[in-house]
Amino acid sequence: QVQLAESGGGLVQPGGSLRLSCAASTSIFSIKAMGWFRQAPGKQRELVAHVTGDGRITYADSVKGRFAVSRNYAKDTVYLQMNSLKPEDTAVYFCNAGSSDYSGKYYYPSGYWGQGTQVTVSS
Repeated sequence: QVQLAESGGGLVQPGGSLRLSCAASTSIFSIKAMGWFRQAPGKQRELVAHVTGDGRITYADSVKGRFAVSRNYAKDTVYLQMNSLKPEDTAVYFCNAGSSDYSGKYYYPSGYWGQGTQVTVSS
């Protein structure tokens, strides 16, 4: 069983940056893949980016070139660096410990979710 805890959300102006953290209760070496999702009010939860155990990263088109995923194995933490933020990035952001297909392009979420962290982009 994996417990996940997100942090780093907040209020930022358009064009600004935030870095979200997802701390895992277990070694992230043991997690096949991890994903970052977001859910805006009235909308379905959507996959923003995911990283496989061997480091392949896939981004949603809406964030490609602006967001970046990284990992710190010593801290068992996965990060989501968000730059050039837009009002449409406003959402609750969640991390998930799941798996991926052989190509690494498709992510399969599990039931292991964090509590989420609110990101609000507004002037």
